[in-house]
Amino acid sequence: MSAPAGTRAAAPGYAVVVPSIGRPSLDRLLETLVAQRDDTDAPPPAEVVVADDRRLPPPGSADPAPEPLDLGDAGRALCARVVRTGGRGPAAARNAGWRSTSAPWVVFLDDDVELPAGWARRLAHDLAAAAPRTGGVQGRLHVPLPAHRRPTDWERGTAGLERAAWATADMAYRRAALERVDGFDERFPRAYREDADLALRVRDAGWDLVRGARTTTHPVRPADDAVSLRVQAGTRDDATFRALHGPRWRERAETGRGRLAWHVAT
Repeated sequence: MSAPAGTRAAAPGYAVVVPSIGRPSLDRLLETLVAQRDDTDAPPPAEVVVADDRRLPPPGSADPAPEPLDLGDAGRALCARVVRTGGRGPAAARNAGWRSTSAPWVVFLDDDVELPAGWARRLAHDLAAAAPRTGGVQGRLHVPLPAHRRPTDWERGTAGLERAAWATADMAYRRAALERVDGFDERFPRAYREDADLALRVRDAGWDLVRGARTTTHPVRPADDAVSLRVQAGTRDDATFRALHGPRWRERAETGRGRLAWHVAT
């Protein structure tokens, strides 16, 4: 879908915030963000902030602290800057990122997505079309899967993002909505449920959430055979989510039915 004429003048300003632990995929994301400049109808971001959430050594440790992330030529082309959050998790990293910006919209991207040509133009259209009570506009996600074999459990799990509601792999929030609910709840320490929790609180505060026209590519990042076991640690956050949002939290958060019954049977 192409944006109508005049989108650039009508689109509100936006900042891009990316939490990262220094994965190589960050370089590719920044390269695809720079490439959006080839579209002369696409307004550039007012600010780009990478929240460096790598763990810092404990006080008094002899281990040196990691140097701040080097964003390379892509970062310099974007005038991107780094804020450091010291391993407190993606919710805290996103909070530090958006609170350091001033644009009326904040676009959260994961550091392992890639932006196809035309993404910025479609984003501008999404934001310009947002009604006054629209608090957030979700991007559509595309997860490429291998065509020559059956996908692994990890690949199928990543592909589930295509159906996920309000995933912050590409999610734009109005600053006023973030300020109203005080951003992400940092009691969610992993990349699990923190985005759904924010969406519910934004809705409860009277804002609407809609799906936009833009599409973002989310490749399946490399992982070892034990990754499916490690990601199960995130399910402990379901208890926190239920305590905060009640027994019908799955219905309200549009997460789909859980597989607890199958796990018990197994």
